[in-house]
Amino acid sequence: MSRKPMILATVCLAALTINLDTTIVNVALPSLARELDAGTRDLLWVVDGYNLAFAALVLAMGSLSDRFGRRPSLVIGLGAFAAASGAAALVDSVEALIALRFVMGVSAALIFPTTLSIIANAFPERRERATALGIWGAAVGVGVALGPVTGGLLLEHFTWHSVFWALVPVGLVAIGMTLAFVPESRDPSVPGLDRPGLLVSIAALGTLTWTIIEAPEHGWTSITTLAGFAVAAALVAAFVTIERAVEQPMLDVTLFLDRRFSAASGAVTVAFFALFGFIFLITQFFQFVRDYSALGTGLRILPVALAIAIASVAGGQLAPRIGTKVVVTTGLALLGSSFLWISFLEVDVSYATTIVPQMVLMGLGIGLVSTPATESILQVLPPARAGVGSAVNDATRELGGTLGVAVVGSLFASLYGDRLAALLDGRVDSSTLERARDSVGFSDALAARVPGVTDAMNAAFLDGLSAGCVVIGLLCLVAAAVAAVALPGTRYDPVAEGELVEPAETVPSTR
Repeated sequence: MSRKPMILATVCLAALTINLDTTIVNVALPSLARELDAGTRDLLWVVDGYNLAFAALVLAMGSLSDRFGRRPSLVIGLGAFAAASGAAALVDSVEALIALRFVMGVSAALIFPTTLSIIANAFPERRERATALGIWGAAVGVGVALGPVTGGLLLEHFTWHSVFWALVPVGLVAIGMTLAFVPESRDPSVPGLDRPGLLVSIAALGTLTWTIIEAPEHGWTSITTLAGFAVAAALVAAFVTIERAVEQPMLDVTLFLDRRFSAASGAVTVAFFALFGFIFLITQFFQFVRDYSALGTGLRILPVALAIAIASVAGGQLAPRIGTKVVVTTGLALLGSSFLWISFLEVDVSYATTIVPQMVLMGLGIGLVSTPATESILQVLPPARAGVGSAVNDATRELGGTLGVAVVGSLFASLYGDRLAALLDGRVDSSTLERARDSVGFSDALAARVPGVTDAMNAAFLDGLSAGCVVIGLLCLVAAAVAAVALPGTRYDPVAEGELVEPAETVPSTR
């Protein structure tokens, strides 16, 4: 009997574990703000410490998993992820938690490209692979769905530490399934690690993320912020120069000359910029502004997660039939429209008649972008180099997510702090006002003691949320226009439908 269904189930569980972590942590942000006295910048680092490590290392990890074996890479990544999650459950300071979030991101960087690489090698025929990628994309959506609900259930009865404990058994089950069902495969011809390229790429992404997150503290036009952007730009230029000069680059930048690769990568980056930025804000909106419980928040995020899962499968089926251009462009247009609609959100807006349709529209857009764009990226490279292609896909996801949280969160922090300061000027002392500007959690606690703070906090929060959604919405619509021009049409695939692609070198399983 074919082992393909169990192989697919295994990699989907591994992908689900990573996405479960992202959404569980977002639901716990208000609890972290209250219990660890974490400000908005601290919360940004809790989320983006994971995303940054993931995005910075995923290219190198994809290449390493190709070279040294996909099954052991998946086992090692899952083991490290489970161990770091268990350690995170034991800490009692935001600084220690941020450090462990970086470790978890490193582990995820090894896991995610390996899952897509395994799919590319186990399902070499295009239509079969598209279906598998659709199911994989649905697993990502299910992770988004289960994270908030699971996190909410745990936070109803336990402290925030429990959301990290919950990830440990999931990781262990995924390890067991990997050992039982996933055959070993590797590409021994993959070159060694491009250390200069890796170090410069880490420095570039780290500098950019740090600059954006810290900009509200230093000022967007301060010397520190402007210098940070300049250094990041110089490092990006240096990375491109290095990659074009070395014999075996970490990333072949000439791949971006292929429209299937560059346009699809851009679409994925924008989609996950939107998703991660939205989740960072909406979990706090539900809990701080609408006063929903953690469980209530988790349940109310289900529409976007379920829509992503459904549209991911549908997108995987539609792209081979009507073309990646049509599907991805439509998805980006839906995504942009949903965010412009969300920008008009008010405190007392109806959840059932307004927020649910907004989230469904958003989820459909993300799902229609994710699977077809992923499949387009993987079409560029043969299965033997699937780890590289999948790592680029994962890097674009995490880069988009990292920048989404950083940009949207920092823009929100700046506007929220300025509006709150204007509304509360003269009503509280300067030290209290400064703490309230830095932390929505502190403002929420202050509102119970000082009249008028609730209205000021809500108005300031909605100002920041609206501006963030307008930025995301316009970015998505611009991306839709670019996709309509740049993505190939229905006949872009050089491999005839139904024709097999040579699989990677496969070595016997060591089970």
